[in-house]
Amino acid sequence: MKLQFLAACAALTTLAAGSAFAAEPVTAKLQSPVAEKTKFIAGGAMFVCEGDACVAQAPTSQTFSGAACKTIAGKVGPVAAFSGRKSLDDARLADCNAQAFAKAGQQQLAKQ
Repeated sequence: MKLQFLAACAALTTLAAGSAFAAEPVTAKLQSPVAEKTKFIAGGAMFVCEGDACVAQAPTSQTFSGAACKTIAGKVGPVAAFSGRKSLDDARLADCNAQAFAKAGQQQLAKQ
């Protein structure tokens, strides 16, 4: 009985510590606002996009990455800034947006 109680206490302590040390949100500031609220997964986290920002409130270790930024740009358009504990530099941001610009160019060609 004491062992079960100790195990339960250890589990609760771990859960409380996990939420106390949760990572700060990852935010993608968009070049153009989205027309409507959009949700999708990028970098292992759920991003919610409203207006000109997409935010992952519960990021994983994979969320602040070039790959996640590319997913966002591909889904909702070019990203003006991508930040968490730090920000992507201009070169990585340009690489992130290359996919969005290529997609926009293809759509423009398809309309002609």
